[in-house]
Formats: sequence, C-alpha cells, structure tokens
Amino acid sequence: MQEGEKQTAYEPLLVKVEHVLPESWQPYWHGLTEIPLIGFSVVVIMGYIIAKMAHWFFRYSFSHITRRTKNNLDDQMIEAIQRPLFLTVFFFFLGVAVKTLNMAAGTEAMLLRFLASVVVLSWMMRGFKVLHLLLESLSLIKNRFQLIQPKTRPLFELVGKVLLIGLGSYVLLLIWGIDPTAWLASAGVVGIAVGFAAKDTLANLFSGFFIIADSPYKVGDFVVLSSGERGEVTHVGMRSTRLLTRDDIEITVPNNVIGNAKIVNENGGRWENSRIRVAVGAAYGSDVDQVCQVLEQVAKDHPDVINNPAPRVRMRAFGPSSLDFELLAWIPQPVLRGRIRHELHMDVYKAFNQAGIEIPYAKQDLYIKELPNSLKNSD
Repeated sequence: MQEGEKQTAYEPLLVKVEHVLPESWQPYWHGLTEIPLIGFSVVVIMGYIIAKMAHWFFRYSFSHITRRTKNNLDDQMIEAIQRPLFLTVFFFFLGVAVKTLNMAAGTEAMLLRFLASVVVLSWMMRGFKVLHLLLESLSLIKNRFQLIQPKTRPLFELVGKVLLIGLGSYVLLLIWGIDPTAWLASAGVVGIAVGFAAKDTLANLFSGFFIIADSPYKVGDFVVLSSGERGEVTHVGMRSTRLLTRDDIEITVPNNVIGNAKIVNENGGRWENSRIRVAVGAAYGSDVDQVCQVLEQVAKDHPDVINNPAPRVRMRAFGPSSLDFELLAWIPQPVLRGRIRHELHMDVYKAFNQAGIEIPYAKQDLYIKELPNSLKNSD
C-alpha cells in the first residue's frame, strides 16, 4: 500500500505514453512493448534523432538573428542553451523508453526521477553561463543611469546564482516527492536570524551597491562629506569608501554612513574645472575701477588660472572699514585650490603695493580726555 501511495503521488509527473499517441499509432506501440528490448532501442534511437533535429533546428533558426549583431555574446548564449535543450528532448524519449521495459513501479519511478533530475541540473548549470553572458551584455550598455556596471555585476551574478540554485532545488524536491514547505520555513527563520546578526554588514553592503549603481562619485574625485572629511576617493567597495586627505592620511568611511551623508563632489558638474573665490578689501577712497582691473590682471597673469571662462571681479559689500571685493577664477583641478589661492593672495598684495592701493587693516585711535593728577603735579 505504501508503494502504491508513492506511485499515486508521483502519477501527475508520469504521463502515460499511450494517452499522448494518436490512435493509429497505439497498435505499433503495444507491439513494441511486447518485446521490451526492441521497443527500448527503437525509442532511444528515435529520441536521439529527434533531439539532434531539434538541436540543429534551434541553431539554424537563431543563427540568422545572431549574424546581424556585432558582438558574439548572443552566439555564446545560444551555444550554452543547445546542450540542455538536446538533453531535455533526448531524456524525454529515454523516459518513454523506460516505460517499455515494464519494470516495477518503484524502480521505474526512480529512473524517471533520476532522468528528470539530470535535466534540471543541466538547465541550472547552463543557467549560470547564460546569466553571466546576459549581465556582461547589459554592462556594455553605456548610459547615465547604468545600473549594471563592472563593479556591480558580481553582486547581480551572485544574487542570480542564488535564485537559480533555489529554484532548481525547489524543483528537485518536487521531483523526488519531498515537501519543500518545511525547508522554506527553516530557510526563512535562518534568514531572519542572519539578518539581525549581520544588520550592519548588510546595511553597508546594500549602501555600497546603491552607491556604485548611482555613482555620486568615482575613484579620483575630490569629495567633501557633511561630517567635514575632504579628500580624493581612492577606492569604492561594497562595504566602505576610502578617502585620501591632503595630509596623505587615508580615511575609511562605511558605506552606510556615507550613503546617508550629504556629499559635495568637487569634480562633478559639466566639467572638472573648479572655481575659487579670493576675498580682497580695499580702503575707502580707492579707485574701484582700478581695483577691478588690477585683480583681473593678477588672475590672468597666473599660469594655472583658466582664461575660458575668464576671471572676473565683483564688489560684494561696503564693509565696516573697507570696500569688499571678490576675485573669481577657474582652475583646472580642485586639488590645486589651496596652492593657487595662496599664490593669488601674494600676487594681489604685491600688485596693490605697486598700484598704490591701500589694503585696510584694523586701527584704533586712543584719545586721553584728562591726565591723572600725578602726571599734572610732576609738570
């Protein structure tokens, strides 16, 4: 009774051959089943021929499509699918041939399950190859919001392989008559436990994935974080980002922190050029036109200042003791900001001295209203 129950549970996966054959073919089928070895050999040979024909037809049909493309990724993808396709057709007829041997129900079911398992494993292994080729072709597509990049491709490939293994394992459990519900429940409990135990690691992992996918910065950019760190990005990983400061000190920032921070990318924008601002004060009574001309000339004479866009001067305010000007100039790289600002300050001071423009500074005048009595008596 137990064996009969197992056969009944597996019966939906075992389709009776005589039910799918046309009525005109059924007498030949019954004749073959009367001589099991001959029937087995005929069905196997016929299945091999049909599998080869399906293999050839599939390759011939898609070869016309792949010839129109420039890369060979689609050729490799079709090559990867041909093997499991051939095995699927051939093993189907091999299972039909097993039915002609009139074996015991338990042995027959075991062989059919084994054949089905080989087909599932074949598709799962080839699925890894197809997934790799598919992600590689998508990573070659260049656009601004490219999600699949060379750095994110390993993560997508890992997730895809896990899903393929999970799907293949689920089908294998069904083939062998094992209820996967308990396994799924156990996997869910284990997943929740692992999630709580490694929540910081997972947070950094997902933040790193979105940082790489969104690309707010790249290696070589100079960034400023809301927490005050500033430096050159030397490495963008799945767990952390590394910055090299101007003091030649490397800072490792977890991606969970940097993903929630405000980031100023000094290399961002339409180009890599960066603008610097130099605040300059001139004494009241100075010729404002002369001040503007002197500041513009200082910027134009500097070898590292870009002339397009041209330097410009703006008067910003009437200060408490000076006329406040601002020199705006473009430099080729943000890393030069400190040195060029230093040199411009020195050049401005020299140019103002030559032009006779006074740079105001804080002054205090002391008035003595009345001398002390001791000083009066001394006189």
